[in-house]
Amino acid sequence: MIDVVIDTLIDSVKLLPFLFVTYIIMEYLEHKTSNKVKSAIQKSGKFGPLIGGLLGTIPQCGFSVAATNLYATRIINIGTLLSVYLATSDEMIPIMISEGIPIITIIKILGIKLIIAVIVGFLIDLIIQTRKNTEEEKIVDLCEKEHCDCEHGILKSALKHTVNIFVFIVIIIFIINMIVYFIGEENIANFLQANPVLAPVLASLIGLLPNCASSVILTQLYVQNVIPVSTMIAGLLVGAGVGLAVLFKMNKKLKENIEIVVLLVVIGTLSGIILQMLGINF
Repeated sequence: MIDVVIDTLIDSVKLLPFLFVTYIIMEYLEHKTSNKVKSAIQKSGKFGPLIGGLLGTIPQCGFSVAATNLYATRIINIGTLLSVYLATSDEMIPIMISEGIPIITIIKILGIKLIIAVIVGFLIDLIIQTRKNTEEEKIVDLCEKEHCDCEHGILKSALKHTVNIFVFIVIIIFIINMIVYFIGEENIANFLQANPVLAPVLASLIGLLPNCASSVILTQLYVQNVIPVSTMIAGLLVGAGVGLAVLFKMNKKLKENIEIVVLLVVIGTLSGIILQMLGINF
């Protein structure tokens, strides 16, 4: 049980720098920049999926949390958000390196995830038109919801936002760690082995766990040759770290949040099945 508490604190503390920097940027954009500058940043979103995908490949779930906050205030588009989510791999790279997986194999896996993330991001932005300004949630709305007294300074309000969301993240990660602790990673592995046909679907659902537990479980199963690379990628595409939990807290449009989750699961599952059919394995 003590390990659950320690893991929860470690996972949460790693996110603090990303949270604080993100909120400082958001506060600065609201209080110190002109409307023209904000508009320019939002319009640059046409390159967002590529940038988001590249950032997502970095082994740190903090980018998914940062992207979620930026999306909640409509600084970035949904395509960029999804590209970050799909590219994020959390603990995959450190685990594979520690297990002696060839670097070329790691690059191939990251490459597949990046390609899928970028393609999906651009397609979504093409299909779903950017919402009109009258429909967008402004950064100032964040201040009103959180009661952060934003007029008292950028650093103070950013710190308050960071503390508020940090407490929320600690609670969520602790709950998820407890669930995994009582179910057991071995039982999850056995379940996947017993259902090979449904493996991509099951892996995608495991990827919904809003912390790094999903990436750890899926990567370990792959390293131990329990599941093929297609199944692992299916789950890792869905896994967005704590990003999804933060999405439901910060973005008050519940229907939209559910649509994003469903979209992630569909993309992850279909990608896993297609990779399996193509016989891609390494």
